[in-house]
Amino acid sequence: MRCLSLILLAVLLSGCGSDWNDPYPADDQGRNILYTAFTDRPKHLDPVQSYSEDEITFTAQIYEPPLQYHYLKRPYELMPATAVRVPEARYFDRQGKPLPANADPAQIAFTDYIVEIKPGIRYQPHPAFAEQPADISNFHTLGDFPNRGTRELVADDYVYALKRLAHPRLHSPILGLMAEYIVGLPDLASELKKSALAGRQWLDLRAVSLTGAEVVDRYHYRIRIKGKYPQFLYWLTMPFFAPMPWEADRFHSQPGMAEKNLTLDWYPVGTGPFMLTENNPNARMVLERNPNFRGETYPCEGEAGDEAAGLLADCGKPLPFIEKVVFTREKEQIPYWNKFLQGYYDASGISSDSFDQAVQVASGGEISLTPEMRTQGIDLSTSVSTSTFYMGFNMLDPLLGGSSEAAKKIRQAIAIAIDQEEFISIFQNGRGIPSQSPLPPGIFGYREGREGINPVVYDWTPSGLQRKDAAVAKRLLAEAGWPGGRHAKTGEPLVVNLDTTATGVGAKTRIDWLNKQFQKIGVQLVVRSTDYNRFQEKVRKGAVQLFYFGWNADYPDPENFLFLLYGPQGKVKQSGENASNYANPEYDRLFERMRAMDNGPERQAIIDRMLAILHEDTPWVWGFHPKDYSLRHAWLKNRKPTKVGNNTLKYQRIEVARRSELRQRWNQPVVWPLLLLVLAGVLVALPAVLNHRRREAATAGH
Repeated sequence: MRCLSLILLAVLLSGCGSDWNDPYPADDQGRNILYTAFTDRPKHLDPVQSYSEDEITFTAQIYEPPLQYHYLKRPYELMPATAVRVPEARYFDRQGKPLPANADPAQIAFTDYIVEIKPGIRYQPHPAFAEQPADISNFHTLGDFPNRGTRELVADDYVYALKRLAHPRLHSPILGLMAEYIVGLPDLASELKKSALAGRQWLDLRAVSLTGAEVVDRYHYRIRIKGKYPQFLYWLTMPFFAPMPWEADRFHSQPGMAEKNLTLDWYPVGTGPFMLTENNPNARMVLERNPNFRGETYPCEGEAGDEAAGLLADCGKPLPFIEKVVFTREKEQIPYWNKFLQGYYDASGISSDSFDQAVQVASGGEISLTPEMRTQGIDLSTSVSTSTFYMGFNMLDPLLGGSSEAAKKIRQAIAIAIDQEEFISIFQNGRGIPSQSPLPPGIFGYREGREGINPVVYDWTPSGLQRKDAAVAKRLLAEAGWPGGRHAKTGEPLVVNLDTTATGVGAKTRIDWLNKQFQKIGVQLVVRSTDYNRFQEKVRKGAVQLFYFGWNADYPDPENFLFLLYGPQGKVKQSGENASNYANPEYDRLFERMRAMDNGPERQAIIDRMLAILHEDTPWVWGFHPKDYSLRHAWLKNRKPTKVGNNTLKYQRIEVARRSELRQRWNQPVVWPLLLLVLAGVLVALPAVLNHRRREAATAGH
């Protein structure tokens, strides 16, 4: 019987197809579900607080600001989302008199944008819009609430959301920046902070007014900003400016809700194509199609090459195509990669460990997929990201900061010594280009070739860009009073501290490499590892010398990168995004002119001068702009790389039958070892069975 059982088990396994190792429930097979992964858990899903890449992956699919970017066109083009049209700027002087569109920015005191939203848009089903039982003490998840409702999106929801920027308990990361622009926002923040209203469990913002955000009627609202700021329209694509229904704010502010994670930070409420139905940020998060989504259609235009790439095949079809998106948390790259190769994830990036398996680089630098990837029908997309990674100096530090010639030369020496080309080659598999300034390719003001080099760090040679030799860095150190990395008078070593959150084996390798870069010029590097919260606190207080940061474009304009070094955005004094606390009066004056200008030769000339100032002052070690490499299986359609538009899941489509067929083909169980084991068991057991049979026969004969 034992042998028979093993044989039956082998037969059953041989017929089970790909189900035997499928990580997803059997009920999900054949469904229109996109499978992907995330590595870092989102910290904030409340749109007024959320400001990181791992969060906008979710929030951009749920919340709908009035504007969005065209999915296919490049350069990026603004288009309506919930708005009827992209609003036009209306200019006024200090007396409220209208000014023409070509008015001198110096004469413009205010700019008005009147946003008209489309009627008939409805929120996702949510308990906040329905009556609930009086006793909710035993409800622990959103699914426990028995009733769901919805209502129409109205202009007041956008105004209510803008008031939340000033909420004293929400600590919006853009309050400081928007307080410079939205009329009355600083006053509202001050009023709410000291008002008795701030002590209540729910702060009903309908009871207060915001001068710069007013309802005109049910479908129109007006935003008034100070001066001329053309980039403000880009902000209207971000979740910060998405609507917030007061009912949802009230619902999630009930006593006891925060202790159960029943908050807007955990359960977003929007009008977008998807809604969050499962939130377990340590393991799995699920988006499902919003049944109330209004029915946007796939675009019919794009840039050159989109039609040939099949990106216009779904022209005019209703969105979204996908009914559900399952995000699984993968803390390690190898399991992520293996599941992608098995077809259990529809798309993947390429980690350093998997690079050689996925990509081959020809002698001329051309990139192509390996034969293994091509055999599986995998497609590769590459693009230089509108991002920048840098090492910042704290300009308030007594040794490295300030405007003295000595400090400046130390910074320049370090910038030369850290070989970004080598870093990109070793740690990025060549996926990046060394940066010459904060501006990445694709952003107005960026210059190619000789015109765009940083002359402090690079020379232009007949063969192109060439990093200055370490001897130049040593000479600068000597001129700064630290010959050979030691103080000219006391002989004490030059010690520099780097604060970082990096941990693990990979981090150690990078730190070892970084130490060697500093050793080239005789400088001692001390790396101080800490957790994320402690690191952020040290940066806020200016208790760092060196730190690593990165910035993804919020919107495709140079202002969004150059403001990172604008004096009034200083982290320590103004709680802004200028983490280096850099301040240069000329740079700040030029920035204030540049940000109000339209793209053109005059704006380019000002940007050129601003970059020259940054090159000389060197508040950053200019790092690199990453190249994004993205892989997708053949069944995943309409996927186009972007770092600016984030609401992209609604455009993507799955060929479900093709995926099921290929998954089954790639994941057939290997049963021959088990069959050999069964056969061996049979051969071992057969003599005993035969002997037992003979004894039974002999006993029966007696």
